[in-house]
Amino acid sequence: MLMIALYHVTMELRELYRYGLLVLLAISGLSVSVLSTGTQSDYLAVHFLDVGQGDAILIQTPDGFEVLIDGGASSAVIQQLSAQQSWSDRTIDVMIATHPDTDHVGGLNDVLKRYDVDLIIQTQADSDSPAALAFTAAANGEGTALQYARAGQSIQIGASTTIEILAPASDTTGWRANSASVIVRVVYGDTAFMLTGDAPLEIENYLVEVYGAALRSDVLKLGHHGSQTSTSGLFLDTVQPQFAVVSAALDNRYGHPNQAVMQRVFDRNITSFHTGVDGTVSFYSDGGLVWPGEQKNGDQ
Repeated sequence: MLMIALYHVTMELRELYRYGLLVLLAISGLSVSVLSTGTQSDYLAVHFLDVGQGDAILIQTPDGFEVLIDGGASSAVIQQLSAQQSWSDRTIDVMIATHPDTDHVGGLNDVLKRYDVDLIIQTQADSDSPAALAFTAAANGEGTALQYARAGQSIQIGASTTIEILAPASDTTGWRANSASVIVRVVYGDTAFMLTGDAPLEIENYLVEVYGAALRSDVLKLGHHGSQTSTSGLFLDTVQPQFAVVSAALDNRYGHPNQAVMQRVFDRNITSFHTGVDGTVSFYSDGGLVWPGEQKNGDQ
């Protein structure tokens, strides 16, 4: 099992680094020290960034650590990150590239140019697309710790946020990119977010068989931008989300989200959001409740 252990520094170092946290990344014997400079808060924040046709999700822990999952197809992710971060923030503690499709890794090249990234987690599926090749070159040249995702790994981010990696369970070299998607469940207190990349129905069925009720999450990012290839009724009934998010451009050429998929969502009284319609969609959690919108809304 992968474990990233986070340790508080002494009060003297906190004052010197404006109450920063020292992170010790212990990955298969590799140790890397990084400093979190993110803004601290009372809540966990999960932002589904409006990057057009693609995925980009920024997770900000209450103690100032930041995780970026995918980066959309273009540099649009930079502007969206800047809108959620303090002006001086130029670090990403963990980057997860779910799979090498352009609409997931294209923008990560720009992120790597602008930000210091301490750990990159990725799948072993590859692609010869220009965006995928550029991301691979940038990641390898960054001097950043690289780790392949495996089911069962658990990443402790800050004092109270855990990223559970649910898939893939094995080496995905030669797999179709969508089937090799890194699937994570972000847990904060009694709340959780299910993020499935572009995983198709057969992978969802596998997750249900292996994990069952442990998939339960408050928020679900609909797989493959709401495509008909994902988000079965069985998966929805197992995850039981209160909220669902479609990450896709408005009037995109793929027809995302699929109407049959959205009907399944509506039939279960799941409140849905669409980045192409709503812009960046933000959720906050106090560990007991999850709510969309502003941080203060959690008290309502």
